[in-house]
Amino acid sequence: MAARIRGSITRGQVGAWAVSSYRHFSTTLRCNSAYTVPEGVEQWIKNPPEAKHRDPLSVERFTDLFISLPTRDGTRKPFEAPTAGSPVPYGHHLAFFHARRPESLLRADGTDEDISPPSPFTKRMWAGGKIMWNVNNPLLMGKTGLATSTIVSTTKKGFDQGKPMLFITQRLDFKQEGNGFPSIIEERAHVYFDADVFAKREKVLNREVKDIPASSDFSFSYTPTPVTLFRYSALMFNAHHIHLDKEYCQKVEGYPERVVHGPMTAQMLLEGLLFNEPEVQLKQFEYRATNPLFVNRELTVHGKWLDKSNVKLWCTDKESGVVGMTGSASVAS
Repeated sequence: MAARIRGSITRGQVGAWAVSSYRHFSTTLRCNSAYTVPEGVEQWIKNPPEAKHRDPLSVERFTDLFISLPTRDGTRKPFEAPTAGSPVPYGHHLAFFHARRPESLLRADGTDEDISPPSPFTKRMWAGGKIMWNVNNPLLMGKTGLATSTIVSTTKKGFDQGKPMLFITQRLDFKQEGNGFPSIIEERAHVYFDADVFAKREKVLNREVKDIPASSDFSFSYTPTPVTLFRYSALMFNAHHIHLDKEYCQKVEGYPERVVHGPMTAQMLLEGLLFNEPEVQLKQFEYRATNPLFVNRELTVHGKWLDKSNVKLWCTDKESGVVGMTGSASVAS
């Protein structure tokens, strides 16, 4: 059973925007009976919320992010400090525009509800996304930005098999304050699970990923440590326990170690590209999570040019070869 509830994004102010189908490959659910959707969830699907955020794009926050990324921290090449009035680097808007809720309102796993579906769909996985940049109207560091987040599609899957999942896509428009046109349009695809059903799942940590090139044109290797994950969580104001608490990961979630953030890996795909090709001007980036990646493991971002305007990106665990994320980027010719 797969029911599309709301329509996708159509042609907008910065061009056509097509919603892709995202799949998350790290979990298999086991359950036999059909599932009845709680009334509160049905009401949420029919009338999803909207969120608005206003955030100063402070140079200090960008400095904290730069020093937390192995591509920019000064160890591989000279440190270049962010400067007010310069465009926000590709993907770095992720450190801004987050929900700010007191700890008492967070869910049991440390996540915030923000515009997430209500209980019992409280277990969340970041499945993939897409980012499009308006090359003529960038966000600028040192200015104030505005973000609007709306739910553009909700798809039910597995309800008739007792394996309920909600595949939810958000659209986020990012603007400079005082500017009527988006500088960035982003889509984030999340999968939400019923918490009780999620607890019975069978873990798949090494799903085969097809269509990976046999060789790469460039690469960048790094090892995310507990400090890396802590700093990224702090910058994202993200208290999700799977990134911070080893005991929780092992005893509650069934992971062998703390999990690297999906958006961090997506950002590192971009960073690996820009570290090796610093002059490229990006138009669009799309990515999909394929397997979880873990702390203290050496990871390698690979890139393969398909033609002069399109590059295939993927991130692997260097020792095991597991592919944690794939992506593609389009650049201005």
